[in-house]
Amino acid sequence: MRTARFTLDPAFTIGEVAPRLFGSFVEHLGRCVYTGIFEPGHPAADADGLRRDVLDLVRELGVTAVRYPGGNFVSGYKWEDSVGPAEDRPRRLDLAWRSTETNRFGLSEYMAFLRKAGPQAEPMMAVNLGTRGVAEALELQEYANHPGGTTLSDLRAEHGDKDPFGIRLWCLGNEMDGPWQTGHKTAQEYGRLAAETARAMRQIDPDVELVACGSSGQSMETFAAWEATVLEETYDLVDHISLHAYYEPLDGDVDSFLASAVDMESFIENVVATCDHIGARLKSKKRINLSFDEWNVWYMSKSQAEVSALDWPEAPRLLEDNYSVMDAVVFGSLLIALLRHADRVAVACLAQLVNVIAPIMTEPGGPAWRQTTFFPFAQASRYGRGEVLDVRVDSPTYGTAKYGEADLLHATAVRAEDGSVTVFAVNRSRTEPLPLDVALGALELTDVVEHSALADADPDARNTLAEPERVVPHPVDGTALRDGTLTAVLEPLSWNVIRLR
Repeated sequence: MRTARFTLDPAFTIGEVAPRLFGSFVEHLGRCVYTGIFEPGHPAADADGLRRDVLDLVRELGVTAVRYPGGNFVSGYKWEDSVGPAEDRPRRLDLAWRSTETNRFGLSEYMAFLRKAGPQAEPMMAVNLGTRGVAEALELQEYANHPGGTTLSDLRAEHGDKDPFGIRLWCLGNEMDGPWQTGHKTAQEYGRLAAETARAMRQIDPDVELVACGSSGQSMETFAAWEATVLEETYDLVDHISLHAYYEPLDGDVDSFLASAVDMESFIENVVATCDHIGARLKSKKRINLSFDEWNVWYMSKSQAEVSALDWPEAPRLLEDNYSVMDAVVFGSLLIALLRHADRVAVACLAQLVNVIAPIMTEPGGPAWRQTTFFPFAQASRYGRGEVLDVRVDSPTYGTAKYGEADLLHATAVRAEDGSVTVFAVNRSRTEPLPLDVALGALELTDVVEHSALADADPDARNTLAEPERVVPHPVDGTALRDGTLTAVLEPLSWNVIRLR
């Protein structure tokens, strides 16, 4: 096979990686919360009912911002149900996932979880603009963030949280363009409500960061027109606009599935173009950034029947996709797409964190383990900090039904503050290794620290309760750096991390 190539030069960069690019998402959906992060009585549970084995994995994963409590769940959410003594909290029907919500885990428990997950774990709170509005958003903001001396801030202290939560990042609703959303609105209706809510929240705190709802996917009929209309109302009031995207192989089209990042990059670039067009039309010098606050591989076509069959259970097993090596390679490619647009993607949240289309799985009363997708995220979060270098690949291609000719190589590189560089690369070929040459230009690099790959002779190999370590990254021999050129061979269908110093 022809060698894939690219050049790295410190003079050509994309931008700094925002820490929030490695965020995740905890929704009251299935077992993400109950028997996921929260399971009182479990042998590993702490005094707050949080699973310490899960917390260990969350820290290893390197998660930063954690979006909460939804997702579709938030459009029926009454924040006041989730505070105060747990035994006094009401049970509610959750229309989004046809489940019964006990509210045993609420706002205080969420903040306790973040504190224990580590100082990098930042709250990202969504407000309900589906069935509620401005008044309820302000009440939640006051309860969560005001120091004291008002009814709601004093109520927080009475509930055991004397210090304010200090939530800086807020989502103005969720997927309001979607007909499935409780309280679905037109772009005009939502844009007006989002603007009113943003304006009022800034009266309490001018420095809050706000995310307006963008389209639920590039395939939505209203895509781009939705963003334009919403931003016409909110441009000077919000900081980010959201993007959501999920990918799965449809009708056996694996080749297109492997090139899913082609769609993700197109989605990002089209939203950037729309944002900048509205900014130019409004003659604004402000720049709207992107919050890609839901993304993942999700076998959605399988889960739709699961949801419709539910009859209001508590914490059902729902959307518990078991990810293969192939899924992990696509997942890694999606991470590469986010890094390649670090100049505009300021927030990104992997949906979700535990059990529900998640990198971490648990068994009630039993162990927790890493899915195949755990490893690309953990490696990117650990080594993908710094400045993204501009990577323009010269790669052999292959044909796809959805995206035409796609590169077999998908890659990016991040230069850390100490001058070391990490190359993240995917070989999309299912059958052939891919030789790679990287010219390092003016980068003063002399050694290959490590070449790690996630690949397997069986692309359907998975980690399960019975075999929790069936798939793990392995070292790759033969990768070398000589005379300013990196040479490597990428295994078929592989996610690769090459660290240089």
